[in-house]
Amino acid sequence: MINKLMVFFCCLFFTTNEKTPKTDVQPIPKSMIQKVDTAAIDEPIDGQIYNAKAISDLFHKLEKNEGEKNQKINIVHIGDSHIQSDLMTNEIRKKLQQQFGNAGRGLVFPYQLARTNGSYNERFKSNRTWESYRNIYPVKQCPIGISGIGLWRDSGGFVLEMNVKDPAYKFNTIKIITPQNQNMFDLATSSKINSIQTTERRVITHKIKKGEVLGSIADKYNVSVAEIKRENHLKSNNIRAGRTLKISTNETRAKTISMSEFVPLAIESDSFSHYYNSENALSRIFLIPNKEAKDYELNGIVLEKDAPGIIYSSIGVNGAKYSDYNKYPLFFDQLKSLHPDLLVFSLGTNESYEHLDPENYIKELREFINNIRAQKIDAPIIVMTPPPSLLRRKPNTYIDNYSRQIIDIAQKDGFAVWDLYDEFGGMSGIRQLKVQGLIGPDWVHYSKKGYEKQGNLFAQAFLRSYDNFKLKK
Repeated sequence: MINKLMVFFCCLFFTTNEKTPKTDVQPIPKSMIQKVDTAAIDEPIDGQIYNAKAISDLFHKLEKNEGEKNQKINIVHIGDSHIQSDLMTNEIRKKLQQQFGNAGRGLVFPYQLARTNGSYNERFKSNRTWESYRNIYPVKQCPIGISGIGLWRDSGGFVLEMNVKDPAYKFNTIKIITPQNQNMFDLATSSKINSIQTTERRVITHKIKKGEVLGSIADKYNVSVAEIKRENHLKSNNIRAGRTLKISTNETRAKTISMSEFVPLAIESDSFSHYYNSENALSRIFLIPNKEAKDYELNGIVLEKDAPGIIYSSIGVNGAKYSDYNKYPLFFDQLKSLHPDLLVFSLGTNESYEHLDPENYIKELREFINNIRAQKIDAPIIVMTPPPSLLRRKPNTYIDNYSRQIIDIAQKDGFAVWDLYDEFGGMSGIRQLKVQGLIGPDWVHYSKKGYEKQGNLFAQAFLRSYDNFKLKK
């Protein structure tokens, strides 16, 4: 009996001192994390606008217009090369106008005449060359305004033709934005033919006969030898039988010269632009010199329809940073001409390439916002975090830090955020973007497919946040 008790206590001792084996805890996939209400934890939620309460005024306008359908709501998207091509912003424009109505294309610019890329929706051409200058260059006395690119000529004689390729953006109203709203351009949709009656000398063809010389031929037609040589590009008096000569005789005949002349339209003006409204939707128009102007400086053209809904203007300059826009007061002054109800910012990639630290990046962002507010533009703001990229083939940690800082100050500074950086996988997801064909070979710019996906995701997040706004009322 005693032996059995001893065996029992020994077994009990070794059992209680045995260590529990460790088990590896598997990370929870992001897609399996249950979403919670932002009021409970003040953090961004995937697929939505963070701090969306900052844009509630816009949501109120959209909801009201869904019922009354009598307003144009202007959204202005400002950025760098990710925006200049209008691939992402065109996707956003289409999606939001499908939901809220198409009130027009918005701001356009003749990028082709500035020898750079732009939207496929519009095509510009001119019979004269134009000078241009971008806001990314050192400060210069150039007419750089709302488009971030100055375009000008110091003489007339030009015709600037604009053709709208997408039928959805035929327009009824066209507005011309110039420095200090100067009246520099006229508009025309057609031309008239002016005919002038004049005379010209009769030209004959003379076949040289054997034994003829230039002197005898000149005497025959009562012209000089020098004239015959000049018209036939002869270097000497030697001629050969069988060849032909063109000779302008002294006989004259009537001639009609036809010239096309553009017929200027009746243009009106307000405090922001000179404009024309057509009852019929237009897809082509001509800008011609105003006869009273001496210089011709074009900052932008606004196209609108006679319909309520969204006007989505995009402004992008390849290589631009917040500091580049901050250099030119005319940009902020002319921003009023777009009457923004919402501003969207997409800048940060070029700051990272200059190794700008996050503190100074935020400083430039805040200065940009202050310059806007100084013009008494009180539109709500959405700041997009920059998309993932590589910095000289290495992880771009600047973008990661900018994105964190933007979210950190959003509530304090009173703007909303769409976290594109996170939506596209952050730094850990950039290789997958390459596999999916979304990012380009430079690991900075995106493919057409990539930009369109960005635009689609933003539109979804915007509409989802709008639906949440309506549910919470």
